[in-house]
Amino acid sequence: MSTYAIGDLQGCLDPLKALLDRIHFDPTSDRLWFVGDLVNRGPQSLEALRFVRDLGDSAITVLGNHDLYLLACAFTDKQPKPGDTMDEILEAPDRDELIDWLRNQPLIHHDPELNWTLVHAGIPPTWDIPMAMAQAKVAQKALRQSDPMPFFTAMFGEHPAYWSDSLSKTLKIRYTINALTRMRYCTADGRLDLKEKRPLDEVSPDLIPWYDMPRRASRDARIVFGHWSSLGEARDRRKTWGIDQGCLWGRSLTALHLDTRPATVISEPCPRYRELGKHKE
Repeated sequence: MSTYAIGDLQGCLDPLKALLDRIHFDPTSDRLWFVGDLVNRGPQSLEALRFVRDLGDSAITVLGNHDLYLLACAFTDKQPKPGDTMDEILEAPDRDELIDWLRNQPLIHHDPELNWTLVHAGIPPTWDIPMAMAQAKVAQKALRQSDPMPFFTAMFGEHPAYWSDSLSKTLKIRYTINALTRMRYCTADGRLDLKEKRPLDEVSPDLIPWYDMPRRASRDARIVFGHWSSLGEARDRRKTWGIDQGCLWGRSLTALHLDTRPATVISEPCPRYRELGKHKE
């Protein structure tokens, strides 16, 4: 049995199928961990969502920011933006089943036997894994309620940039969502910077990748994440692996074999999406 973490799909199903052939995936014994952002901007969002859902117990996925935006469009008056590819899901005959399945997926997954943690964007510097799991559980409970509007009310906004036990429940949920699904950089004093997306060599030296933060509370944990296609090659960065290799932009879809020491990278080139990516990046 092997476990593979898979980078952001964003509606690109054909490269996933090719990658699964490349790793000789066996759904009766192997397991797939998806880093989130199953949908949006690629040409097969509906098919990709159905495919991952139908993998059943062979797959685990955490929620990414694009997945959460799809849920917001399903439950609120939010509308897809130009360039989004979510209408096909929102208008599908099995829409309700897909949306219900998606909102029951976690924000973070930890496997103590494998000793790996799966998250879409990262773990904020002041949180260890138990803290991240506990706060994710609070947010997940709000999302799964019969009326999830309080969750979506909390979801949108840049504030707060810092974590504090004194925050209201709404602001704690917002911070949790922003940290786990949107974070890339932090300031030296631990504030989340949610705007900067550029590669490391193009940003202000005042910004620090979350995994490089001094005295990061989760520094002893092995973490696999997506969300950051401009980060560069998939490699070990202080026990963290960023595996969004920009499939949507015509680069590659990556699998990380979590059972090997060190973890092994397997990639499927995605040149067919190069022209599509020029209009979306």
